[in-house]
Amino acid sequence: MQIAVLLYDRFTALDAIGPFDTLGRLPDAEVVFVSERPGPVRTDNGALALVADKALGEVTRPDIVIVPGGPHPEVEMKNPAVLEWLRAVDATTTWTTSVCTGSLLLAAAGLLDGRRAAGHWLFLDQLPRFGAEPTGERVVFDGKYVTAAGVSSGIDMGLTLLGRIAGDEFAQTVQLMTEYDPQPPYDAGSPDKAPAELVARLRGNSPLV
Repeated sequence: MQIAVLLYDRFTALDAIGPFDTLGRLPDAEVVFVSERPGPVRTDNGALALVADKALGEVTRPDIVIVPGGPHPEVEMKNPAVLEWLRAVDATTTWTTSVCTGSLLLAAAGLLDGRRAAGHWLFLDQLPRFGAEPTGERVVFDGKYVTAAGVSSGIDMGLTLLGRIAGDEFAQTVQLMTEYDPQPPYDAGSPDKAPAELVARLRGNSPLV
């Protein structure tokens, strides 16, 4: 099973690594990081890079596609090379997935038209522009499309999809191996729970709002 993780300039690291560290544990998984050009691709803060093993044209029939998000999705939403690749590989994928604002890339490629989708709460209102129905859920399945909310939810998406593919026991084993037992120090992980002034401040600083 080939799992292709799309990389592009200024993607968010955990969006890619969360699903990689869960779905990548499938016994028959071949994980390939793919970008327009092979080589290092910098994350959103510029301090970290992941290496793309292959160019887009070298990965044509992955079983699973993972599209991470980033703080400026509008750049890749207008990138014809990325959008055309997503459309092409989606024709034969078993699962097409995204984390955070990655759902906007899928939507811009026309893959989420008429479908329910998750994404980062700051950007959910952009999804209807492309015919998608935004939800506040953490992980959303709609056919073969699996979308996750912001950043950390990529771990949940990976584990949930892992359960669908390999069974609950295997997914639970991976959860235990990674000791994924969230106990956050603050209850501010969603706009419904965080202080109103913090939510307003982030909305004001969002590049798309």
